[in-house]
Amino acid sequence: MAIILGIDPGSRLTGYGLVKQTGSRIEYLGSGCIRIVKANEDKPLGERLRIIHDGVAELIAQFQPTEFAIEQVFMARNPDSALKLGQARGAAIVAAARHDLVVAEYSARQIKQAVVGTGGADKTQVQHMVVQMLKLPVTPQADAADALAVAICHCHTRQSLVSMAGAARKTVRRRLR
Repeated sequence: MAIILGIDPGSRLTGYGLVKQTGSRIEYLGSGCIRIVKANEDKPLGERLRIIHDGVAELIAQFQPTEFAIEQVFMARNPDSALKLGQARGAAIVAAARHDLVVAEYSARQIKQAVVGTGGADKTQVQHMVVQMLKLPVTPQADAADALAVAICHCHTRQSLVSMAGAARKTVRRRLR
């Protein structure tokens, strides 16, 4: 059994999603957003990064995840946006590292492929599939759905690795006989 905290980082709004994986079964535990700034509000960058760090640290303390997954930085058209996203990721990753969690990183394409079946899926397709896969009664906010998708992607990846490790052990046992 593993409890996975998925993070969709942002410098204004950071989504989080928590799932529990038991074998191939994935169960919804919670999701939401860490609101860094309100509309028409501007906080200094250092304060925004502290809010992200502290918010992720609180989630880790409350839910005790065993694994942590986060979306990688993509190269945006605006280099300043990419830098801010990288800094937001860094704040979340430091919170995970301070709690001795190993950090798994996935590209947006990998996440969409794992959840929707195509790396070119849009946000509404991701939201729809997250609702279907986790049997949610309501559609989560886009950033929370993206964070749940990160966690689901990690579940699929770790399940594949567990299956491959099991197959490798069987092969070794057969060779030793």
